[in-house]
Amino acid sequence: MKLKVLLSALVGCLIVFAVQAKDMSDEAIKERIKPVGSVHVAGAQAEAAADAGPKSGADIYNASCVACHGSGVLGAPKLQDAGDWAPRMEKGFDTVWENAINGINAMPAMGTCGSCSNDDIKAAIEYMIEGL
Repeated sequence: MKLKVLLSALVGCLIVFAVQAKDMSDEAIKERIKPVGSVHVAGAQAEAAADAGPKSGADIYNASCVACHGSGVLGAPKLQDAGDWAPRMEKGFDTVWENAINGINAMPAMGTCGSCSNDDIKAAIEYMIEGL
């Protein structure tokens, strides 16, 4: 008797899985996991459009670097401050650039600019040391 119940349950599970398996097309899966709604953030479209073109070092600095480099948070060299930048520049521009790309001390890799390229980081550094 127990064996019949166990086999019946097993057959029932297999039938359920077989019925569900036929509904596993790509379209059916996409329909089941599609977002329920969407979020609109004011100004996000303008930012996306601005991101489409090349950015200047000043643009990158103002968007991603100023929070730390504007006031020297955790020892970050301040904008165009020769005293802050001199010890770093003694190691060479390429070293400073590599440190910015890979992160150093409290600065994370690529600073806080997750969408920046290596060239964007270079432009931001060039802007921060401009005139020194």
